[in-house]
Amino acid sequence: MAFHHRRQFLNRIGQFSAAAFLASIGSPAWSRDLQKAMNATAEVPPGELAGDEDFWYYVQQAFTVSPSLINLNNGGVSPSPKIVQEAMKRYHDFSNEAPSYYMWRILDQGREPLRRNLARIAGCSAEEIAIQRNASEALETVIFGLDLKAGDEVVLSKQDYPNMINAWKQREGRDGIKLVWVNLQLPSEDNDYLVNEYIRAFTSKTKLVQVTHIINWNGQIIPVRRIADAAHARNIEVMVDGAHSFAHFEFLIPDLGCDYFGTSLHKWLSACIGSGLLYVRKDRIRNLFPFFAAPDPKSEDIRKFENLGTRPFFIEQAIEKAIDFFEMIGAKRKEERLHYLKNYWMTRVKDIPKVKLGTSMKPGFGCAIGLVNIEGKKPGELDSFLLNNYKVHAVGIEWENIKGLRVTPNVYTTTRNLDVLIEGIEKFART
Repeated sequence: MAFHHRRQFLNRIGQFSAAAFLASIGSPAWSRDLQKAMNATAEVPPGELAGDEDFWYYVQQAFTVSPSLINLNNGGVSPSPKIVQEAMKRYHDFSNEAPSYYMWRILDQGREPLRRNLARIAGCSAEEIAIQRNASEALETVIFGLDLKAGDEVVLSKQDYPNMINAWKQREGRDGIKLVWVNLQLPSEDNDYLVNEYIRAFTSKTKLVQVTHIINWNGQIIPVRRIADAAHARNIEVMVDGAHSFAHFEFLIPDLGCDYFGTSLHKWLSACIGSGLLYVRKDRIRNLFPFFAAPDPKSEDIRKFENLGTRPFFIEQAIEKAIDFFEMIGAKRKEERLHYLKNYWMTRVKDIPKVKLGTSMKPGFGCAIGLVNIEGKKPGELDSFLLNNYKVHAVGIEWENIKGLRVTPNVYTTTRNLDVLIEGIEKFART
């Protein structure tokens, strides 16, 4: 299936999969109400549905949302819908009836169907997808598996995630590779600037560029494809940190033109905590050493990256239900809703004196994650104020040249929740 046809399919899949998905749950009241809402809005364009609070209220009922806390730190780790939680618990209980039999002979047989389903929503071959525990494991498999020697250069940014930075520093200390740093001034709505910052760092010794698809600190979306094309024109490989992008906004991994991609599925796919995936382009698999030893480290089989040993099979298999839930809503619907929520609260606080926003409100430069700073105050002070006075949970950020409170709603977040956030920010800024 061509990529544009596959994308068209993903846009429409929510409409066709809702009934089958909800039927598999049984008949609790929340699922019946959600099915009615899905049926009633099947023909509504995603952009129009983004602000339909009645529809998204029924989506919220699919989650076990705390009544005493407004969780706006979904960027760290997202809760799973009830159906995912229930599947994980069921598989856990099943495993414990006779672990060596039910885990290895029964549940493990579900890995290949899961691989195919992950590949489907990623838009690539199942022979390019390895199931991992998180983005760090996936990306460090690449970082430590690449055949680099002293003097080889790797380009990365100071705004990348600490685990990746520390892994590269370890290779620098052990192997003598050279790290070349890009220092991005964010937020930016200038893709030419973002691309050129990376290109200026390329030299004849550059072997790989690491690009974070969406900067976790402030939600900046980086134009990965343009950077990847420029890198490949210079025979430079491309690794993408997609921890915050996969199942967050609409794209397919091959669209990025990268060689390697890693993500956590317990963020925006809302799978169980401790699940992730690694994408390795088929022709790159042979020369990438596995993180955990495999019988043949030079194999062309993507499964060589899954030699973890005994693992929580019940967590892996519950990923299937997270995929079902994602497809039921639809990739474009989800993206439009998340962008709407970010802009909802940012629009209402942007003109308050002393308030400074650190994330773009334009499509293509940001989605769910937003950063706000109050002049003269530390991010941690706003964090504590909101938690203590409004029971709003977000996270203070101070990293390189990025400073503020990171606010990250999800599909279960309502505008009523965000009204509480807005009130708290205004009160803090004016006192």
